[in-house]
Amino acid sequence: MPRISVWPPSACLYDEPLQVTVQGLSPGQEVTVRAALEDESGVVFQARGVFRAGRSGELDLSRAPSLGGSYAGQEASGLLWSMEPDAPFWRLAKRDVSSPFWLAFEVYEGRGAGSPLCSCRSARSFLGQGVRRAPVREGRLRATLFLPPGPGPFPGILDLYGSGGGLVEYRASLLASRGFVTLALAYLAFEDLPVFPEVLDLDYFGEAVEFLKKQEQVQSTRIGVIGISKGADLALAVATFWPGIQAAVSISGSGLNAFIPLQVKDLTIPAHPFDLNRVKVNSDSGFVDYSEVLDDPRDPATWPSRIPVEKSSSKFLFLSGQDDKNWQSELYCRETVRRLQESGRHVEFYCYPGAGHLLEPPYLPLCFASRHKPLGVIMLWGGMQKEHAKAQEDAWQRILTFFRQHLLDLPVKSNL
Repeated sequence: MPRISVWPPSACLYDEPLQVTVQGLSPGQEVTVRAALEDESGVVFQARGVFRAGRSGELDLSRAPSLGGSYAGQEASGLLWSMEPDAPFWRLAKRDVSSPFWLAFEVYEGRGAGSPLCSCRSARSFLGQGVRRAPVREGRLRATLFLPPGPGPFPGILDLYGSGGGLVEYRASLLASRGFVTLALAYLAFEDLPVFPEVLDLDYFGEAVEFLKKQEQVQSTRIGVIGISKGADLALAVATFWPGIQAAVSISGSGLNAFIPLQVKDLTIPAHPFDLNRVKVNSDSGFVDYSEVLDDPRDPATWPSRIPVEKSSSKFLFLSGQDDKNWQSELYCRETVRRLQESGRHVEFYCYPGAGHLLEPPYLPLCFASRHKPLGVIMLWGGMQKEHAKAQEDAWQRILTFFRQHLLDLPVKSNL
């Protein structure tokens, strides 16, 4: 009787590698293994691979190549990152981190017809055992605080997502599960926060940093910041203008202030000049490509919008994809990295071939295009499935290593 097993056998974190084995098959038997999950909106994501059992009748998906289906070749976690939704333009994002995603695994004869030969379920969580989640509504702050188990003190990290707005928690909860007190901060389109304010106030983000510092479990001299897309240039601004930031991570970001003016005390940093006439709309799919909207950052006319990162004492990590269709993050990052290097600052930069804009925690599937709620359009993000998946795995390891190295003074390690 065939049986399928998943490792880790009980609930695990979503950023852990997947291991699937099938036993009790006939030697050389061809089977289809299907993985599926349902998100909080009822959208089903699924993937499948076709495999051939070995001479002993066993199948280890970390060693056996997929002969067809959602992906091809030897990919241990391929059934995760190759998942696709049954609704168009849908992004897999954990909205309630207090509950796991339940994955269903099924094995079928041949190419997948008929009833399953065997099945199992596995829970993959974004909230580690003992990690506490605390909503924050203090003054202007609209945030969620995640606290690792134990008295600490732990380093603190401020986590910022992009112009889609809302309060995004799943990266922050994973970072807390890896030993960092993390504050996921909303700054657009959440509760009483406007969708697109006339100006963003840096003091709001500074208040979030000070809130982190005053937590009993936080080592106040060990503070980092991470941001993606619009959140990335804000992360750079926090690291530049607010004291006490030791490490900053920019994902698919820019070294210029994007789209909304930024108020820094008596200084207003204008938005990076842009021209909406350069928006490209695919007449067949309706995808909106914003990649050429912003003016060339090498043009001196854009320089008033620069974040003066050269003045920061922080360490920097930049991550971007070469297939970013939202904006030219590779160019923006390279220009910012160049400025930092010319100023003798510590900076790391990794740019991934085939990766798109939405570099997420590992094993979340590529979202090539999805609805940008504030803009009301189907935004093109870019990326090639396998290349993007590999980039996410590598980028996550580099983020954890970077924060451990500069906030914990730990030697570089490659494991989670």
